Amino acid sequence: MKNILVLGGTGTTGRRIARRLSADGLPVRTASRTGGDVRFDLDDPTTWGPALDGAGAMYLLEPALRPGADRHRIPRLVSEAVAAGVTRLVLLSAYGVGEADDGHPLKSAEQAVRGSGVDWTILQPDWFAQNFSESFWLPGVRSGTLAAPTGDGRTPFVDAEDIAAVAAAALTEDRHRGRTYRLTGPAALSFGEALDVIAAATGRTIRHLDVPAAAFADRLTGEGVPAAAAELLTGLLVDVREGRGATVADGVQQALGRPPRSFEQFVDEAAAAGRWT
Repeated sequence: MKNILVLGGTGTTGRRIARRLSADGLPVRTASRTGGDVRFDLDDPTTWGPALDGAGAMYLLEPALRPGADRHRIPRLVSEAVAAGVTRLVLLSAYGVGEADDGHPLKSAEQAVRGSGVDWTILQPDWFAQNFSESFWLPGVRSGTLAAPTGDGRTPFVDAEDIAAVAAAALTEDRHRGRTYRLTGPAALSFGEALDVIAAATGRTIRHLDVPAAAFADRLTGEGVPAAAAELLTGLLVDVREGRGATVADGVQQALGRPPRSFEQFVDEAAAAGRWT
């Protein structure tokens, strides 16, 4: 049996996918710049061939979600992967890519996967719930104040465990061929409401501070975030403020035959694991 190659195999979704596949006794190989089973760097094509060797299915993602990023990296990788014998591709994309500018790297990535000539599945998740416990919102949660230009806008945060479950299924089951799944949680919450859930589970006072978009972007660039990336992230959060993407989708139900995990379930498990202590 050929390997299942998981790019970003040490990241939020990749390590969860690899864990599920390994638990099922499947031959999985993680690839990342550091810490994976094999070194892989999208900016270094010399690392692609060794990672692809022996792979029959691949989970892939584009980590550089910024204006001006090289939108040809994933299409080139897809071509090389198919030539190397990969027959199934599962792409981590994002909600709203279809309406994005043609220069958006995920748009060209989706087009490349759909036109690859092999089996494919595309995942379009909403904001990860784990951003509160493992990623860029964690410092604000721990400090007691999370500043973001989202106002009272709501979004259906999706648990990365659900993303991983859908990805693992798509990598191993034929019934997901040619499907695009929009993945969300079961309910849309504002940042303030989400933080209230975390506060109740941890016994701490945690608040959301709404800030102007320009001030938020300036703070990011002051922390060393490239201006283009700061602009993109700020715009995505303003989309939350303005109600874009607040609709709950049934992608998890379609793919797995069960409802998505609730934000409360995520918080209870993260709190028990000491994520906010």
